Amino acid sequence: MTDASHTEITSDELYEHFRIVADRGQELLRVDRFLMEHLPNTSRTRIQAAAAAGFIHVGDAPVKKGYRVKPGDIVTLQLNRPRIDSTILPEDIPLRIIYEDEALLVVDKPAGMVVHPGAGNFSGTLVNAVAWHMRHIASYDPNDPNVGLVHRIDKDTSGLLVVAKTAEAKTKLALQFFHKTSRRRYLALVWGNPADEGRIEGNIGRDVRDRLKMTVYPPGSEQGKPAVTHWRVAERFGYVTLVACRLETGRTHQIRAHFAHIGHPLFGDERYGGTQVLRGQPGAAYKTFVHRCFDLCPRQALHARTLGFKHPANGKEMDFESPLPEDMHNLLARWRSYNPVALQ
Repeated sequence: MTDASHTEITSDELYEHFRIVADRGQELLRVDRFLMEHLPNTSRTRIQAAAAAGFIHVGDAPVKKGYRVKPGDIVTLQLNRPRIDSTILPEDIPLRIIYEDEALLVVDKPAGMVVHPGAGNFSGTLVNAVAWHMRHIASYDPNDPNVGLVHRIDKDTSGLLVVAKTAEAKTKLALQFFHKTSRRRYLALVWGNPADEGRIEGNIGRDVRDRLKMTVYPPGSEQGKPAVTHWRVAERFGYVTLVACRLETGRTHQIRAHFAHIGHPLFGDERYGGTQVLRGQPGAAYKTFVHRCFDLCPRQALHARTLGFKHPANGKEMDFESPLPEDMHNLLARWRSYNPVALQ
């Protein structure tokens, strides 16, 4: 429904976004509860806010949240901005395909590519590229939620993703992710010197002050969703550390939010404070060195390196690995050559 990240021009004119006709057997039900049962990806709070703003109509008239829907009522959501066409269209965008068969494909996504169309990115995404790659397969509909991406990674995170070509493959793969039997490991460069290995547990949910960030709440909290990240140190560079991460869960920004929460933001992660010089010497030469490192890898230093799962058709265990992309490779090489004496 409404979203603070949208910047569309609004007006007094209303545009219909959704229309639902109540069944003949519909019992009397508050309109906010009725819409909760029919609108995807929304909340009761947002529905009630839409009603208060006059955006929910029954017939030709706006109604409040307490209106009781009757059989045959025509309930519409009308907003003061045009509806965006979210149809996923094939686009001829290069894909690095690691593996492909009749059930699935594994893709190595570059940093900077958005995975799925959304606010501000309605084309040029991985999903558009997959739609082009599959354009000659009549059974594959990129707009069918029963096929396609099984999981996601952030725009500025590089690495491996699996795409299901069939509904059966997506169901079986999604169950592996849900039951934590899939295998996902990431490499991340973080600020500071964490312990040799560890476990981070804490619910992850939207930051109430910044909707573009996630924040960590105590385990068992009513806020956010449970999340667990395991890590072990792969290499130390003095003021930054390369860690290998294993996910039990796959929450939005999980590694980024968890490491920021324990005081070790990812190097170069602007959203979580990683573009500040958080460790090291006070001198100008060192700061110049760090900023040159930021230039080498102008994103969070996070790479989805390995992906493993059981093949949804034949049950074979499959494991894939993606080499470090050039920007992270060059970043680590620069830190390996770091000489604090030369920078004094």
